[in-house]
This record gives sequence, C-alpha cells and structure tokens, in this order.
Amino acid sequence: MKNKLLFLVALVSVIIISCARKGRPEGGPKDENAPIMMTAKPPYKTIHFDKKNIKIEFDEYIVLKDLTKQLVVSPPLKFAPIITPQGRPTKYINIEILDTLKTNITYTFNFGNSVQDNNENNKLESFKYVFSTGNYIDSLKLKGFVVPAFSKEKLKNISVLLYQLDSSYTDSIIYKKKPNYVTSTLDSTNFEFTNLRAGKYLLLALKEASSDYTFNSRTDELGFYKDTISLPKDTLVFNPIRIFKELQPYKFKRGKEVVKGKIQFGYEGERGNMKIELLSKVPASFKSFSQYEKEKDTLNYWFTPIEQDSLNFIISNKKIIDTVTVRLRKKKIDSFAISSKVSRVLHLNDTLFLDTHNPIIKIDASKFSLVDKDTVAVPFKLAKQSINKLAVLFKKTPKMNYKLDILPKGIIDLYETTNDTLSYQFKTLTTEDYGSIILDVKKQTKYSTIIQLLDKGEVVKTKYVSSSKKVTFDLLEPKKYTVRAIIDRNNNNIWDTGNFLSKQQPEKVIYFEKEFKLRANWEMNEVFIIK
Repeated sequence: MKNKLLFLVALVSVIIISCARKGRPEGGPKDENAPIMMTAKPPYKTIHFDKKNIKIEFDEYIVLKDLTKQLVVSPPLKFAPIITPQGRPTKYINIEILDTLKTNITYTFNFGNSVQDNNENNKLESFKYVFSTGNYIDSLKLKGFVVPAFSKEKLKNISVLLYQLDSSYTDSIIYKKKPNYVTSTLDSTNFEFTNLRAGKYLLLALKEASSDYTFNSRTDELGFYKDTISLPKDTLVFNPIRIFKELQPYKFKRGKEVVKGKIQFGYEGERGNMKIELLSKVPASFKSFSQYEKEKDTLNYWFTPIEQDSLNFIISNKKIIDTVTVRLRKKKIDSFAISSKVSRVLHLNDTLFLDTHNPIIKIDASKFSLVDKDTVAVPFKLAKQSINKLAVLFKKTPKMNYKLDILPKGIIDLYETTNDTLSYQFKTLTTEDYGSIILDVKKQTKYSTIIQLLDKGEVVKTKYVSSSKKVTFDLLEPKKYTVRAIIDRNNNNIWDTGNFLSKQQPEKVIYFEKEFKLRANWEMNEVFIIK
C-alpha cells in the first residue's frame, strides 16, 4: 500500500511539472497557427467611437515584438498611445489613447507583425484594430510599392503617407504637419492603405531618421508620386515610388589649418562653383593649390608656409559670399608620402598611378627607371593627372614582370621635400586570364544613356550611349559584375537626384536583371533593353 501511494504521488508530480512547462508536449505536433483575436472592447469597427481605452483579447498567450517599429496609427496621433502589457506573455492588449480624436474619422491601429504567440512565435500578420468617430467606416484601399532611386539595396520600414489636397494644402505641409493617412512597407517594398476616405491626395514615401512623419531634407530620403491620387478611382499605383536623397543647398562651415601649409575648407550641400580668393598680402614667391577631397565635403588648400599669424579669404559660391580668417598655428608639415594601388598585378586595362599627400611641383624623369623581367629598359612617359597624382604610362606586354625604381629627388612637392628611394615590382597577366561582357543595347528612350559596369556596387567602367549599339567591356577580371543604365535626361553625364518642391523626379536607373558571373577566357553576350 505504501509503495502504491508513493507511485501515485510521483505520477501526479510528473504531470504537474509537464503542464507547467512552456511549449508543446514532447513528441506532439508543432503549433503552426497564429493567434486569433477573440473579443475587443469596444468591438472591432465600432462607429461613434468615444472611448479612451481599448482591450483586445486573444485565444492564447501572445508577446509583442518590435512594437515601436511595427505599430502604425493612421491618421497619426499627436501623442503616442500607451500599449500594455509589454515584455511578458499575455492574453490581451490594452490601448490607452492620450490624444483627442478627430470627429468623423476612421482610425486604424496597424500592429504589423508584432503580435506573435508565446510558444512558437507564429505571427499574426498585418493585425489591425479599426474604429470610426463618425457614423460609418471608411473602406477604400490603395496599393503600390517603393524602390530605391539609385541603388539596389533592399528598403525596410519605409513610411508611406497620404496628404489630402484640400483648401489648406500647400507643398510646405510635408515639412510641418503629419499626413492624413500613413502606412508602412515593413519588411517588403509593397504597401497598402485601408479604410481610406474618398478624395484627392498627394502620395509620398519617407525613409526617416526619426519617425515623426514629417520631412527633414537634411536627414531623410523621400519619394513622391507625380500624379494626384484620386479615390475611389485609383486603387493601385502601377509605377514605383522612387526613394532619393535631395541635394542640400550650399552652406560654408569653416576653414581650419590641419598641418602647416594646408587648410581644409568645410562646406555642406551642393558645392557648385566654389571659389577661394586670398585677401592677405603674401610674398611674390607664394604658391597655392586647391582640390576637393574625394567623398568628403572638404576643399583642401595647400600653400607655401609663411611667417604670418593668419590668412584672410573670400569663399564664394554663386551669390553666397563668406569672409574667413584662418589662424596659422601648426608647426609640422605633412610628410611626403607616395603610394600606389598596384601591389603585385597591373591589369592590362589599368594605369600605374602614384599618389602623393602633397601637391607635386617638380618631376625629374631621369630619376625614374622601368625595366622588364630581362632588365631591358621599357620606354615610359610621366604625366600629372591632378595636383597630387602622377601617371606612369607605358605599353604593357601580357605575362611580363616589371620593376619601377625612383631615386631621391624624382618627385619634389610644394614644401621642397622629396621622396626616398622607391621600388615597385609587379606583373601583367595574359589576355586569356580575363573575360569580356558584350551588351547589345537596345535604346527605346530618346535620352542619352550612361552604362555602368559595377563590382560590388563600385563603378568599374562607364560607357556613354546616344543610340542603340553594342557596348563591350573587355579585359575584365573573372568575378561577379552587375550592370546599370542611367537615363541622362539633361545630358550632363552624371545621375541627377530629385527635388520635391520643384517636382523633379530623380533620373531613372535600370539594373540589368541578371548578375554576370564572369570566368577567365570567357565572353558573355546579353541584350539590354532600355526604355
């Protein structure tokens, strides 16, 4: 009897422990069902809504994931609602509304995919709670999609906005006020508005630094639909909304001496035709050079060091003029460093460049020596490509070893410093080590087109096409490439972004649908239709 009693106690203990465990019983079927909303108070799609609290109950325990990113309230509220509980499993969601609701408006609380069951994280996709402060629920819909204007990056969490075009609308409203309706792309490029009211609207997409649903051109990217959205006529936007970053207006920031004999002038926005005029009196031997720094909003200004406390400048750009005084306090001149991107292989399509920190003033070709693997001298020419870039030009022979030697005083910079003895050894490959991509470009647009070959997003080669023709990219390293075409509407040979206030859309960019996986001694031929 005693043994039977112990057995029953042990069995009950096992059952209790098993029931207390989170998750499905061992060996049982996996739960693949999303949570189900059971009840809501006030009920879903309530009209004449006038409450401050909403309670939504589910058929199982749920958790809220990434609620701050996923929850979208449309029309937007001035004060964010309080959603509880968070951080623990629960069978209900409580919404406390802090804002004063507008009259005769349909509101949508879109939870996105934030509602998930507690055990298997099954998502209740695009869960919404809808109510109206008027006497009916608006029911119109609008669908579309957004894409990046220039790159192929995947867009996430883009806010899509609708502004009603009524008597109070002006273009500046997107900078100051929240939209009438808002939705989000979440993890997809597609968007959908529901419960919309009939009317005419501006359709806008924002990639925001802060989710306030207003456009800040300094930090945000945007895209806008060029035509007016008219509901209920328009239910589907066929053309994508292209997201772009506006060019900022030019603004001078400051001038600062970074090393002796070098000033950096910083600016913001579109540099345009930025000019530097020296006002200070300087010796007749004074020399200066200026050059924009690549991928930075900086203009470098080198000058021969002088014994003065400061230099005065006028910095101008179109009608904007700034007078600047730069204090000269640095005592150390920047070292004269010479570098080359060529390490072991000089590709048959490449040029041997030597880059220097400081402007090059003098080149002595007699200090340069270029020989092949048999130590036979190779004829070459030296040509300055910019104030601090030197090209060594020569006819390259496939499958050849080379050696370039530079003796001291081969290159002299602005500060009359020179190079130490330098030696570069490199080789070329055979033509069979490379591949080719040939594109049969079929133009169906009247505008000139820029064809760019890309390696991991970086431009490798560029061709300019004004009519249908074959474009050849040859002597390419075996690797993966992508190709894009830029419709150059203003024929300035660069891609131009858009601007909302001037209603200028960014120039169209078309990516070839396939990636090129190029092999050595291989030729790839494709037709590229551009329209």
